[in-house]
Amino acid sequence: MAGSEKKSLVFAYYVTGHGFGHATRVVEVVRHLIQEGHEVHVVTGAPDYVYNTEIQSPRIFIRKVLLDCGAVQADALTVDRLASLEKYIQTAVLPRDSILATEVEWLKSIKADLVISDVVPVACRAAADAGIRAVCCTNFSWDFIYADYVMAAGYHNRSIIWQIAEDYSHCEFVIRLPGYCPMPAFRDVIDVPLVVRRLHKTREQVRKELGILDSQKVLIYNFGGQPAGWKLKKEYLPEGWICLVCGASEDQEVPSNFVKLPKDFYTPDAIAASDVMLGKIGYGTTSEALAYKVPLVFVRRDYFNEEPFLRNMIEHYQAGVEMIRRDLLTGRWAPYIQRAVALKPSYDGGANGGEVAARLLQDTALGQYHASHGLSGARRLGDAIVLGYQLQRIIGKDIAIPAWYSLAQNELSSRTQLPNKEVVDNSGLTKENDYFAILHGDHQGLPDTLGFLKSLAEIQSSCSPQYNNKFQTREHLAAAAMFNWEEEIFVSRAPGRLDVMGGIADYSGSLVLQMPTREACHVAIQRNHPSKQKLWKHAKARQPEEGPTGVLQIVSFGSELGNRGPTFDMDLSDFVEDGQPITYEKAYNYFARDPAQKWAAYVAGTILVLMTELGIRFEDSISILVSSGVPEGKGVSSSAAVEVASMTAVAAAHGLNIDPRHLALLCQKVENHIVGAPCGVMDQMASTCGEADKLLAMVCQPAEVLGLVDIPPTIRFWGIDSGIRHSVGGSDYKSVRVGAFIGRKIIKSTASVELRSSLSNISSAQQINGFNPDEADENSKDLLETEASLDYLCNLSPHRYEASYATRLPESLSGQEFVEKYLDHDDSVTTIDKERNYAVRAPTRHPIYENFRVKAFKALLSAAPSNDQLSALGELMYQCHFSYSACGLGSNGTDRLVSLVQEMQHSEGGTLFGAKITGGGSGGTVCVIGRNCLRSNEQLIEIQRRYKAATGFLPYMFEGSSPGAAKFGHLQIRLRSSSKE
Repeated sequence: MAGSEKKSLVFAYYVTGHGFGHATRVVEVVRHLIQEGHEVHVVTGAPDYVYNTEIQSPRIFIRKVLLDCGAVQADALTVDRLASLEKYIQTAVLPRDSILATEVEWLKSIKADLVISDVVPVACRAAADAGIRAVCCTNFSWDFIYADYVMAAGYHNRSIIWQIAEDYSHCEFVIRLPGYCPMPAFRDVIDVPLVVRRLHKTREQVRKELGILDSQKVLIYNFGGQPAGWKLKKEYLPEGWICLVCGASEDQEVPSNFVKLPKDFYTPDAIAASDVMLGKIGYGTTSEALAYKVPLVFVRRDYFNEEPFLRNMIEHYQAGVEMIRRDLLTGRWAPYIQRAVALKPSYDGGANGGEVAARLLQDTALGQYHASHGLSGARRLGDAIVLGYQLQRIIGKDIAIPAWYSLAQNELSSRTQLPNKEVVDNSGLTKENDYFAILHGDHQGLPDTLGFLKSLAEIQSSCSPQYNNKFQTREHLAAAAMFNWEEEIFVSRAPGRLDVMGGIADYSGSLVLQMPTREACHVAIQRNHPSKQKLWKHAKARQPEEGPTGVLQIVSFGSELGNRGPTFDMDLSDFVEDGQPITYEKAYNYFARDPAQKWAAYVAGTILVLMTELGIRFEDSISILVSSGVPEGKGVSSSAAVEVASMTAVAAAHGLNIDPRHLALLCQKVENHIVGAPCGVMDQMASTCGEADKLLAMVCQPAEVLGLVDIPPTIRFWGIDSGIRHSVGGSDYKSVRVGAFIGRKIIKSTASVELRSSLSNISSAQQINGFNPDEADENSKDLLETEASLDYLCNLSPHRYEASYATRLPESLSGQEFVEKYLDHDDSVTTIDKERNYAVRAPTRHPIYENFRVKAFKALLSAAPSNDQLSALGELMYQCHFSYSACGLGSNGTDRLVSLVQEMQHSEGGTLFGAKITGGGSGGTVCVIGRNCLRSNEQLIEIQRRYKAATGFLPYMFEGSSPGAAKFGHLQIRLRSSSKE
């Protein structure tokens, strides 16, 4: 920094509490500041040695204070989103006032000239309150990271995002590092090169010190500051390789070809001396891999939202190979290592970001202004919360997308998915189209199906040498590489469902009324002999020497919007053990061990269920592309749509003729036993057997279709998304289900006791008085016999429940007490936690009354059209909604939407008449009933506006309907250029 004014300055450098990567890059900036004679106070939660190893100077002062927590990791590869928010609240939100007071006083006490933050939000506000300028130096900001977590936790946490963004807005500017995420809260940006720690020793010196021969290949196993702790085996490495292990515990044993590095070994030197690095993506790992030109074999981290942007950078410079977690844990490392060592990393940018950033910081502290102030902090602040919701949007559906996000999306293609099916230009796409000849089936003119076929054609076209689109997603690349485009492909389609009435009463045997949504999932599948299958490189490397075997390859479009793995593959032999299909329990564990690819259980699980239940044997390789327009986590059965579409496609490709009802029941087994979600069967039945603009009426005992109910032309149903994520795998849904089954068991037991007592009294009376048992109350006896063997709660009428059992059920009961008295609750898909207290009365009452409400609703639909009809239907929906809440399955968002519908209903000219939460509850979508007219749509738009004003979230609206999978059938297609005509 020669030429700068020589004046000793005081810097306060705040370092986030997330991992060591921030601390190590801060070291490099601090080192340059100290070289210029400045004093630096580092506020950090990282160990002292991280700084003292590199900087030995009296001008660095370490203050051990943790002011934010970053992201909490469940393990080395998984971020716990809810725990992250909770810890942040405890660390930075609740004590905020005292933190600000302490930091303002401290900053004044050290007479700081400049506050630097990487990237602690409250530091920026403390600087402003102390009258000191502040600058951030980072590649991401916590408002961006936490915005996605808020989607999981519910919009009521949105104030966290607003506060973080408001804190950042007090910055002068952000020194932005390569591999950056969108950072809307900052007023201005200055880009710098990579910040990389300098090397202390040469490659030759390090190898000599560790006793590694020049001829030996070296892998460095580096999972950052968190020891991975996985068992390592000799056979994991290719022949002749040595692995250097970072962060190993003292008692961890390693094979002879693995070397534990000492805790204080300087990691950058070890990386530069290696041929390949294996680890997780973080800024430090990525920057050092690029700077030292060491290829990185990386394993995806779940819900680590910084990762896609860093991954794009490392792959752009041909320095990265992604390894699936399953292969990491099972030791299938060799194909990835051999592929990585053949790469030629091409990064040619600077690596002196530490020096450049230090110069900028020094200049700013001396009073110079590098920021242009050309951007409005208030506008950027308004964008901050929007970003999190846009990450989860369905492209083409939401409005008001900030310009900065559109730019980021163009730059970073990993965040894009297939164009929305309804905004694709489908003009000219018919059965006689330029893309595919349809050999079987009919696309029925459905816009999303036409769009899907066009997307398939675009994927195929991308294989052409003259096709050049540098923004191809890895999903497109993977799909293009797995299909033999000259062969036939089968396409299936399955919609989501709008739960009009019935909901969680399905597992208690209720009548339900379900409407298929317009949004649907498409699956394209191709079956090939293993010798003809196009395999991804790592799948090919796994093939046995004696000859090719069947492989399942799956691509999920849109997966990266949820930051999960876009591809999955497995050897079909993994589903077989000793000549028989593996158990469902083993399959559940197989998929559950890698959260980034657990989604594949919904698709691959259909194959195991067909093997287990129908005895089908799959020897050919299978390639599957899944593209779903059914939004996840909104209570409209996105999972059932994927399951039904997948099983329909697999059946079609293998010539299996499965009855629609049977197929739905098979799909339920996928969800219950392989995915591990305790849902009823109505979702799969509606997706399979439903028809457009009709309600599927079904009695869930277990799945008896009564028929299709016409929706009167005067009535219409809509769905409005609350923005609160929903999952039937969540603990609330499970506990309510358990409570209902506990209630059923108590009712059965009570009826059995009364029946025995009744029979005993009859016998005694006969003996004493010559009583004739034929004169006994046979009706009462029959009722008790029926109730003592009650299969489904919904077979108990409301009046019998109130007369005989309501007061005998406890409000709640501990699992321990129940098991001690009743042994088991007789539900095969849930287990009782003895330590938990379960609500009983409300979960038991709900399905009994819901079954009655649904029967009344179905009968009212055929009544003469009138306001009274609509009012009665709406009242039944309101009753259902409040019964959900009594069970503990309500949410602030869905309650707000129902209240808004009620306001509209009672306003002048109101044409909406009722609303209810749907599906598994605890968020998700609200179903609304109203008159089929333009006025209803206007009122729904007003509800959207009011909800957004109150919550910051613009609700997605479900409108319209479409055919179920059975009605659609399947398409058998072939590229027109290769079809036989």
